[in-house]
Amino acid sequence: MIIPKTPEEIELMRQSALLVSKTLGMLATELKPGVTTLELDRKAEEFIRDHGAVPGFKGLYGCPSSILTSVNEQIVHGLPTDKPIVEGDIVSIDCGTVMNGFYGDHAYTFEVGEVAPEVKKLLQITKESLYVGIREFRIGNRVEDVGSAIQRYCEAEGYTVVRELVGHGLGRKMHEDPEMPNYGKPGRGKKFIEGQVVAIEPMINLGTRNIKQLNDGWTIVTRDGKPSAHFEHDVAMVNGKPELLSTFQYIYQALGIVSNEEDEFRAKPLVL
Repeated sequence: MIIPKTPEEIELMRQSALLVSKTLGMLATELKPGVTTLELDRKAEEFIRDHGAVPGFKGLYGCPSSILTSVNEQIVHGLPTDKPIVEGDIVSIDCGTVMNGFYGDHAYTFEVGEVAPEVKKLLQITKESLYVGIREFRIGNRVEDVGSAIQRYCEAEGYTVVRELVGHGLGRKMHEDPEMPNYGKPGRGKKFIEGQVVAIEPMINLGTRNIKQLNDGWTIVTRDGKPSAHFEHDVAMVNGKPELLSTFQYIYQALGIVSNEEDEFRAKPLVL
């Protein structure tokens, strides 16, 4: 059952989501060749706790870390390790927080130095597909309207869509109804309702869509070893339209990137 949120609850969820955004912005300044993802995990946990929240992932389903770090062919759920990041890597960092009883949960795939042109384009198209999907999150539409839009956009560029892993509703629990696949057929699935909050998160591969899980019981990788990209936003249904609760602007501020990609999804300008 989809659980709608009151306007007051949505504002509390915005606080949780924005703390994730700030954490990712902080990590953007730390992610460079030679750093380990274990170091990033420690910094993320300290940052989240210093801001009056607790890590949303740590202990959830037995997760041992505060962030999940998926490098290159790792799609999602990568556990932090002591292996140094190197020039040319891409790293998806997925982060969650709990504040005021509500979860925030979103992700960004970072470039480490200069990455191969085909990998850079994969990241570009995957991030663009996130906003393509968000535009379909509106009253009158259904779950698979979002997924089919993402699928069409990415497959038209020659990429493949992971099927086994999906986005989800968000609230007092990390995973609520409905599941939000990144594929589907228009007009299918549950109807969207006012006040619901979802995490939309395309996971797009350069090669095959087939996946496998590593022996750590967490890390999901592409079966052919080719890179995968992952971007995620928290989005509320407000006045029948998508309203972003999370932002990539803290990341962009850290990296010197200027972007207005989120503006259409905000009723009021974001103040950093």
